[in-house]
Amino acid sequence: MLEGFYKVRFQVNDAVGRSVMYAHAGSMLGGNSAFAHYGSYQEADGVVTSEITSHRHNEDPNYESLLGADIATIDVRGTAEGDIYSFVGASPQMPGAIFRSVMTPIEDEMMPAMGAIGEGGIVNGLYSVHIRLLDGVVDGLTGVMLLHDGRILGGDAFFYYLGAYSSADGRWKGQILNQEHTPAKDEHPIFGGYEVGIGFSGTCDERGALLEASALAGKRSLRLTAVLKLMRRA
Repeated sequence: MLEGFYKVRFQVNDAVGRSVMYAHAGSMLGGNSAFAHYGSYQEADGVVTSEITSHRHNEDPNYESLLGADIATIDVRGTAEGDIYSFVGASPQMPGAIFRSVMTPIEDEMMPAMGAIGEGGIVNGLYSVHIRLLDGVVDGLTGVMLLHDGRILGGDAFFYYLGAYSSADGRWKGQILNQEHTPAKDEHPIFGGYEVGIGFSGTCDERGALLEASALAGKRSLRLTAVLKLMRRA
């Protein structure tokens, strides 16, 4: 079955990108450093059909859309070889282009127990996340987080996130483990090559959340802040 958490390598003609994706109960939610990806899938007789929307969340012009649009749709069909899924499809935003992707499972045995959610807690959904380091450190990350009933899944073009949170009365707190799914040392030297543990707390409402956190990357302790924006409810 397709259900699970995956890293994704996708290609439009000769251009290549990467992301993470969570598939569950006919829904697909994920994304990368600049785009959130969400849609649906059906599986019958070993063939998976899916329609995915790619929606920009990062306005940095250095992150270009492989489909030539800030909001684009992709229709794909795929099959599995073992637990790896390969897809082929097309997008109406780029007629004639061939879209290909490979979804490879990410192990999530280290997932912490889900936290408790009370009245006024953060909304379940797919969020964009923009992380900024403090104390004069020039670096940061952008990506997506799927928050659902106290569990965190997410990532970007190089990293994936596993974590847990609790939330009530407009507050939330939790922990995240940030790990590579693709070597990142050249692109993100502070986070690349490490399993980064992050503990955080902050505020939340129906539109998103803020957090302050401390992270341990190797022997280096870092302070950071992040802004989360709800892209799609789940």
